[in-house]
Amino acid sequence: MSQITSLDSLKQFTTVVADTGDFESIRKYTPQDATTNPTLIFKAVQQPEYQRLLDKVVADNKGSALSGGNLCRKVIDDLLIAFGKEILEIVPGRVSTEVDARLSFDVEATVQKARYLISLYEKQGTPRERVLIKIASTWEGIRAAEVCQKEGINCNLTLLFSMPQAIACAEAGVRLISPFVGRIYDYYKATTGKEFRGAEDPGVRSVNAIYNYYKKFGYATQVMGASFRNTGQILELAGCDLLTISPDLLEELQNATAPVARRLDPATAAASDITKIDIDEKTFRWMLNEDAMGTDKLSDGIRKFAADIVKLESIVAKSLQTQS
Repeated sequence: MSQITSLDSLKQFTTVVADTGDFESIRKYTPQDATTNPTLIFKAVQQPEYQRLLDKVVADNKGSALSGGNLCRKVIDDLLIAFGKEILEIVPGRVSTEVDARLSFDVEATVQKARYLISLYEKQGTPRERVLIKIASTWEGIRAAEVCQKEGINCNLTLLFSMPQAIACAEAGVRLISPFVGRIYDYYKATTGKEFRGAEDPGVRSVNAIYNYYKKFGYATQVMGASFRNTGQILELAGCDLLTISPDLLEELQNATAPVARRLDPATAAASDITKIDIDEKTFRWMLNEDAMGTDKLSDGIRKFAADIVKLESIVAKSLQTQS
């Protein structure tokens, strides 16, 4: 009889999500859902096996009345949906597709982009229930997600590093949040020079606090830990609603057989002594401002995702020129 892997053991407590645009990795580890972002798509389209997707999207847009930047953006949106559609052929659950990070401070533009992306999925026969629209957890992004949720467009609020972001998302009725464990760890390792392990890891502690807050006060918003640097961080969050994990760490968990103990539990959270915080815009901005790590990593994350969108635009523009 084959031994139960640590990955299988983790799946008893937590919904495992693949953090990749690589289809073969998704097939290999049989996650429930999958998430993508501009960085992952940018990396994927440079691999020969995914060139066909870009070629097809570019060919489908030949003869378009659009040109220049507008055509390039149209091709990228179609490319995001092409990746999402293929992923949904593999996973039984949902795929997360990200709004352009350059819209992170524009409520109306974010809402319009979310509606547009969902419409592209629906035109190709994918029900909106299987898609999460990823939006940065700025005040404006959260307000946009609130509008989307009321229209039945489920959202995944990303680049989340702090409690005020998490509380504002829950109050807005967001479907799911993605607190970034690894990037929080990176910040404190760089600023203190200290290695953090186990429950003392600042990224782990952040997600633990958010999970307990949500369960204590009965929020329906799901917590999906993201951006892991090692399996130790993942195992410390066993029991979190969802965890989105990169292929290399999924591989480590698949190859391990150590039993996984549940660390996060709704009953324990409900019994905890936590004070409720009322969040309005002023409180949100002040609390985030007072959190140097949260402020730094949110801005840095938006810049990096925006830079990778620009790189992706360059690849698309070159492909459009080649096929013209």
